[in-house]
Amino acid sequence: MATVQSTNNSSSDVFAALNASKTGGNNAASTSTSEAVQDRFLKLLVTQLKNQDPLNPLDNAAVTTQMSQINTVTGIERLNATLASLLGSYQDSEAMQAAGLIGKNVLVSGSTLSLSGGTAYGGVNLGAPADNVTVTILDAAGRVVQSQSLGARAAGSFSFAWDGKTDAGGSAAPGNYRFTVSAVRGTDKVAADTLQVGTVSALVRGADGVQLDLAGLGRVAFNKVQQIL
Repeated sequence: MATVQSTNNSSSDVFAALNASKTGGNNAASTSTSEAVQDRFLKLLVTQLKNQDPLNPLDNAAVTTQMSQINTVTGIERLNATLASLLGSYQDSEAMQAAGLIGKNVLVSGSTLSLSGGTAYGGVNLGAPADNVTVTILDAAGRVVQSQSLGARAAGSFSFAWDGKTDAGGSAAPGNYRFTVSAVRGTDKVAADTLQVGTVSALVRGADGVQLDLAGLGRVAFNKVQQIL
């Protein structure tokens, strides 16, 4: 007389067996895709249904819950794969845009002014419109070389040029200087940040995205560029 194999499989047995098969043997590497996970789940579920105790069958609600959960897991994996693909496409597009900047000057965060050939270029980023913007140029010892008013400016980034002249009327020696900026609107101060000019000599693509190699200034992230000159 045939006997019926009695099992006490609970609603969690399918996932227990599923997790065991994911970590056992050499199959782990080949079962990472959502299709493989779903296939294993269905095979285990069918096995349980075939061998269930007629007097103690699997609970329909539990089976439905398990199927919903496995669909959620596979859906998340597919979503992650889609996002990874979109991120890769975005990084490729970013790299192409960055490649077009090689040899060009850009404004990035910093306060260095490089005086060469009687001219130095810098930039300012304003958080709001200003009635007057003042730039103060300092030497390596922190002494004021020149202070100049750039007048009223709109919010955003803009560049300026320094002709190398000092407040005393002389000409500053070539080299690196630094500068500070202040801005007002009426009697209120306006948030203002200094920007330095760098020449893009190369681009580097890493785990954090595309970085620009600026001659003499080091590397900065592509998305940190405030303005292309």
